[in-house]
Amino acid sequence: MKTKISRQHIYLLVTTLFLFIFVLVFSFTVLIPKGQEYRVKRIELKKTRQEFREYRDFHDEMQDKLQEMQQKHRYIITAFKSAFNPERFEKQNKKHFIALNIKEINRIKSETIFAVYEVNTTSKLSSPQGFYDFLDTLNKSDWIIGVNFPIDFKRDGDLIKSSFTMQVYSNNNESNATASASVDK
Repeated sequence: MKTKISRQHIYLLVTTLFLFIFVLVFSFTVLIPKGQEYRVKRIELKKTRQEFREYRDFHDEMQDKLQEMQQKHRYIITAFKSAFNPERFEKQNKKHFIALNIKEINRIKSETIFAVYEVNTTSKLSSPQGFYDFLDTLNKSDWIIGVNFPIDFKRDGDLIKSSFTMQVYSNNNESNATASASVDK
C-alpha cells in the first residue's frame, strides 16, 4: 500500500512542525520567564499602589487637620507674625497703671530667639486687681506674650509697685534667615 501524500501536504506538514517547534521554543525561552517576571512586578506594583494610597490618605487627613487648625488658630498665627512694638505696648497698657516702663533685657543670641523685656509698673490701688486686668489685656493683645514669674509686688503707701519680666514670641525674620543660611551650608 502506497500512500500518496502530495507535496503541498508535505510542505504544509513541515511548515506546521517547524512553527510548532518555534512556538514551543519561544514560549519556554521568552514568554514563560517574562510571565514570571511580570507576575513579580505586578505584585510589587500592587504593593506600591497600596502604600501610595495609604500615604495619600494620610496626607489628605493631615492637610485637613492643618487647615482646620489654621482656621481655628488664625488669631494666634497672626499674632505670632506681628512684630512687637514697645511704644505701642506702653500706650495700650498705660491705662492700667500710673507709670509703666518697659525695657529690653540684653540676651545671648544662642539662648533664645524671643525678645525678653523687663516691665516696671506703679499703680495706685489697694489690691493688685489692676495688674490682673492688665494680664487679661495681654491675652487679648496683638502679640503672644508670656509673663515670667516671679512677679514682684511692693507696697509703698497707697501705691503698689510691680516688677516682672515678659517674653515676647514673634516670628523674627532676621533669626530665621540666619538659621536657614547656616542649614544651607
